[in-house]
Amino acid sequence: MRTTRLLVAVASAAILLTSTAATASAAGVHHYVALGDSYTSGPFIPIQRSDPLGCGRSTANYPSVVAAALHPAVFTDVSCAGADTGSMTGPQKVSFNGTNAPQLDALRLDTDLVTLGIGGNDFDLLGRLIETCPGLRAGAPTGNPCEQHFTVNGVDTVQMAITAIQPRIEAVLATIHQRSPGARVIVVGYPRIAPENGYCPDVLPFAEADYAWLNRVESDLNAALADAAADGAAEYVDTFGPSTGHDACARGGSAWINGRNQNIFAAAAYHPLQAGMAGVAAVVLKVLR
Repeated sequence: MRTTRLLVAVASAAILLTSTAATASAAGVHHYVALGDSYTSGPFIPIQRSDPLGCGRSTANYPSVVAAALHPAVFTDVSCAGADTGSMTGPQKVSFNGTNAPQLDALRLDTDLVTLGIGGNDFDLLGRLIETCPGLRAGAPTGNPCEQHFTVNGVDTVQMAITAIQPRIEAVLATIHQRSPGARVIVVGYPRIAPENGYCPDVLPFAEADYAWLNRVESDLNAALADAAADGAAEYVDTFGPSTGHDACARGGSAWINGRNQNIFAAAAYHPLQAGMAGVAAVVLKVLR
């Protein structure tokens, strides 16, 4: 009888320990996959990975910082500069004759965390602004020549593009859930490029009234991402608000975003600095925890 009771007690303890271990394991992250464009990959931020080099994927980008804090069993970062929503399901050609595989191919049935930062390259949205706006400033330095340029017959073509981006994000989220049905999916918004107030034409050479327009464009894009997340059973993480005061014009080393001057040892022009990646990671981790 005593032997039977002892065996029952040992078995009960083993079951309890197994249950506790399973609970602890479930609380952690097994397989984390990071998807996204250059605002996720971090071109020129040291140290750059070479798989492929043309993706500008940094070991100090926000997914890497998040992974270092969460200690997932497996971390897969397939973010790539120049990626758009089409790069999620199709291969992407990059510089130096490289190819980044379809990013969603990194997903597995056991993937339990996905971060997604995408949308700004669809219709070359942000690229067109960065390429066009600085060149228009000289003709109307206090006006809004860039906003006028992208308004055709009274129609805001940038807003039209943003409206068309949202269903593309929703489609990506639907595919993520199909491939990794147990994953927690986080849609990460874009941090602030221009300040709320003031100007810094030496760093951000937009016409003065175009600063407010650039902020509206980013806000509208982020709103589209938030709405897509809500419709796509994902969580949206706002980095636009938390990056206030850390825009490209910020002084004293507090900027999260690089200005017009490309720095091959720090960050691409108009892209996050290492401090920006750390800042975004902190916002993401706050939500995850």
